[in-house]
Amino acid sequence: MSQSAANGAALSVGDERVVDIGTIAHGGHFIAHADGRTLFVRHAITGERARVRVTEVSSKVVRADAIEILEASPDRVPAPCPWAHPGGCGGCDFQHIALAAQRELKARVLTDALRRFGRLGHAQVEALGIEVRELPGHPDGLHWRTRMRWATASDGRTGLRAHRSHEIIPVDRCLIAAVGVDVPDTAPVPKVLHTVRDRQWRLGSEDFWQVHAALPEALVDTVVEFAQPQPGQSWWDLYAGGGLFAAFLGEAVGATGRVDAVESSAHGIRVARRALHDLPQVRLHTSDVEAWIDATDHDAPDGIVLDPPRAGAGPAVVSAIAAAEVPTIVYVACDPVALARDIALFAQRGYRVAALRAFDAFPMTHHLETVAVLRLSGE
Repeated sequence: MSQSAANGAALSVGDERVVDIGTIAHGGHFIAHADGRTLFVRHAITGERARVRVTEVSSKVVRADAIEILEASPDRVPAPCPWAHPGGCGGCDFQHIALAAQRELKARVLTDALRRFGRLGHAQVEALGIEVRELPGHPDGLHWRTRMRWATASDGRTGLRAHRSHEIIPVDRCLIAAVGVDVPDTAPVPKVLHTVRDRQWRLGSEDFWQVHAALPEALVDTVVEFAQPQPGQSWWDLYAGGGLFAAFLGEAVGATGRVDAVESSAHGIRVARRALHDLPQVRLHTSDVEAWIDATDHDAPDGIVLDPPRAGAGPAVVSAIAAAEVPTIVYVACDPVALARDIALFAQRGYRVAALRAFDAFPMTHHLETVAVLRLSGE
């Protein structure tokens, strides 16, 4: 125990406390309290009693690791990976939690985000029937990750980084990685062919693509189901990446329709151009989304698919979209808090969440993927 703990001073890195573990917080932590401070604890589960060690202290937050479980949750399981422990690899948050419980915790985080940041009422959230769905192919939650970013330390060791650190842990095999990318390798990765429905994308390691093999098709199915694009309609695909959604919107609207796909990365547009060369109704634009919406006097589309980066679309983009009074917006999100904040912004402009579907696209971690459809009131 550190000197600060002995003399009753403020919490310091290295201090240990016995705490009761409370609710889950966004980011893979669980809430606990000690010495008048709120602690964000990793390697714990709600309802447990644990000895924790402080790992980081600032004026805003105290972080800690559960180093000894005194009263265990029934959802606690042995971590399959020997590196998933305090001080170990930072890639996984939940290897110590049963998979079904992981999904329940993620649903709780999403529900809490919609209430706190999305300002949805209890009845509104309940009506959405929130659950986090398992994706096919990996019932044990392992070997799903199709891409890895291995790091090399100054001494030549190769591995993965510790949590919130540049320290490289010499991991010799990653259990959530797919066979073939599960052992350390920093060599350039050759281009890989990805197939979604009957369409193919050939991508290199520098190209963005979802890392769970089953997620692209699940997202496409959900986006098309929620959007219901019809022949002859006009759609915008904003933050289009390599054109995953634009491809199937384009097929749905047909030769008499139009899809404008907007992506700031010229490289992403080149990927989309190769994959969508047979769809002249899809127009590709290399541009910042807000700038593209503001730059030209566009006719309002019948709908928008919105897949922004982790930080969300934000007030300026939401305002620009809402000003066009687009009746349907299908929002794809990798961060529940960013999604909820944008939902609140859209609500101020008359949009309501009509349906929502979430996927456990990143087992053993705190991440999830969500698709929501927002409709303009009265539509």
